[in-house]
Amino acid sequence: MKSIVQTRSKSRKRRGLLLFRIFIGLCLIGVLYCGYLLWLVNSYDDSAPIEQADAAIVLGASLWSDKPSPALKERLDFADKLYKDGKINMLILSGGLDHNGSKLTEAEGMRVYLLAKGIPGEKMLLDNAARSTYENLLNSKVIAEEHHLKKLLILTHDYHAPRAMEMARYLGYKNAQAAAFHSEVLSPFKNQSREVLAYGKWKADAVLLHFGYRSPDYP
Repeated sequence: MKSIVQTRSKSRKRRGLLLFRIFIGLCLIGVLYCGYLLWLVNSYDDSAPIEQADAAIVLGASLWSDKPSPALKERLDFADKLYKDGKINMLILSGGLDHNGSKLTEAEGMRVYLLAKGIPGEKMLLDNAARSTYENLLNSKVIAEEHHLKKLLILTHDYHAPRAMEMARYLGYKNAQAAAFHSEVLSPFKNQSREVLAYGKWKADAVLLHFGYRSPDYP
């Protein structure tokens, strides 16, 4: 009887040790995968020259009481510079309603800001429906095709550019380049950490899309 008890005890210990090793292994895999995603987030090459394009797609960010947030102002100021430097002829402004108290969509708020900086209204095309980076690019592709805009810049912050470009390739953008820059107002740790999570979600969504478990126009 004692032998049976000892055998069962050893068996439980072995199972416990095996589960512990599996847990540690999964944790290590998770850490390595997060490291890989962080490397992707930081992989944008800002030394590449920005080429002439038909239009720039400005990816939306939050409005604060109908005014562009500091991060969105940075994107818009960069878009304004590209336009006035003659790099682009049109702007596609993409972003829906924040549901944070703003009455304007992100695209409308961007338009108001750029009008005040002297960009003509007819040079701006608006996507007022997008609620995510994926939808920004999905809707902007339709707008670009409707207006025969073939060569495009995807304008955003550097930490956001790798995921945005991966989504653009998935959506079939044929002639697009990232036009990105480093933020002077955002916290690198906070935004890179959040972007790692967003990139991980996109990787999972991409698998579901590939196997038909998600609609290609998912929100």
